[in-house]
Amino acid sequence: MLEIAVLRTNAESVKQRLAVKNFKEMNLVDEVLAVDENRRNIQKQLDDNLARQNAIAKEIGDLFKQGKKDEAEQRKQETALLKEDSKNLEAELSKLEYEQRDILVRIPNLPSASVPKGNSPEENEVVKQAGEIPALSESALPHWDLAKKYDLFDLELGVKITGAGFPVYKGKGAKLQRALISFFLDNAIEAGYTEVIPPHIVNEDSAFGTGQLPDKEGQMYHIGLDKFYMIPTAEVPVTNIVRDEILDEKKLPLKFAAYSPCFRREAGSYGKDVRGLNRVHQFDKVEIVQVVHPDRSYSVLEEMAAHVEGLLKKLELPYRILRLCGGDMSFASALTYDFEVYSTAQKRWLEVSSVSNFETFQSNRMKVRFRDENKKTRLVHTLNGSALALPRIVASLLENHQTENGIRIPAALKPYTGFDFIV
Repeated sequence: MLEIAVLRTNAESVKQRLAVKNFKEMNLVDEVLAVDENRRNIQKQLDDNLARQNAIAKEIGDLFKQGKKDEAEQRKQETALLKEDSKNLEAELSKLEYEQRDILVRIPNLPSASVPKGNSPEENEVVKQAGEIPALSESALPHWDLAKKYDLFDLELGVKITGAGFPVYKGKGAKLQRALISFFLDNAIEAGYTEVIPPHIVNEDSAFGTGQLPDKEGQMYHIGLDKFYMIPTAEVPVTNIVRDEILDEKKLPLKFAAYSPCFRREAGSYGKDVRGLNRVHQFDKVEIVQVVHPDRSYSVLEEMAAHVEGLLKKLELPYRILRLCGGDMSFASALTYDFEVYSTAQKRWLEVSSVSNFETFQSNRMKVRFRDENKKTRLVHTLNGSALALPRIVASLLENHQTENGIRIPAALKPYTGFDFIV
């Protein structure tokens, strides 16, 4: 959620930056500022009213001391009227605060100055491409056929148990999942992240805090009876660890890593993009989250991107890094790098990670602050990234490392799988 002070002092600049995200409801900026002005006027009236009540209370005490009981009683009646006015002003203030927040949550985060303009994924900026794309034989198979050949996962069995998009991993396919989770976690811990195991279900406050509500409500599985949501990513519970906290500046940055299953409805997905593991409703992911000083968030973003890149190098996968254009960014992000790996059998790039800086957008919703050296409280910056999401990594590993003798396991992963080949 944007800080109202930013809109109040830089309204035209805010509109220009929102235009980079192709935001169509610029009227909301003017609407929220009008409500804010009204709210501030009511607040001033309330403050003046309370100050007058305090002054009269002192006068009443002095009048009683002087024996002027009748005048004191008149002052009490005046106080009663002021209290009634205060009650009405407080109700009006509460209404305006709710209205202001209701408008603010509909305005996306401002994109960083380095975000390129654009309306679609085709206009994302390729920052880097690395790794050799293997030349596969004519008999090379896509990962869903490899899964059947080597009995690694079963999508049809998942349909029977739950529904489409819920794969059942088997044998070495299950071991590969577990190996990747441990590999990603160990690399994160080595990089200074503290491992946490969060709940896999969150309440509405948590979903609101990281921006899933109200923007992505339709993409989450909702447990209606308890008003809970199954997490779409560990970002949600992990970032909310610090919700409503005033942090010690000396302890920043806070670095968390978490493995969790993730649940996404993926409403509207269809066609070739959903074949095999390309798009599923339940998948495993290791997430990294940082809570940092505002002055360091963009250097931390580069550090996190380098961490993800290092994982892809160790897995010996061809990859590219994209800086997302304004039209392809999430509602909450200020700057996002997407990582894609090349699926050789499918002859297409598959997104496997997003690393984002949210600046104060999430921390303002969650009220996460720190006290600086001048004893002033300021909002922290929050960042997160997939490090990594497993389905498309597994798909790319199977496809890119397939040989006539089986599927080769990258050297860095062998200590975790316990086998060199899937045969």
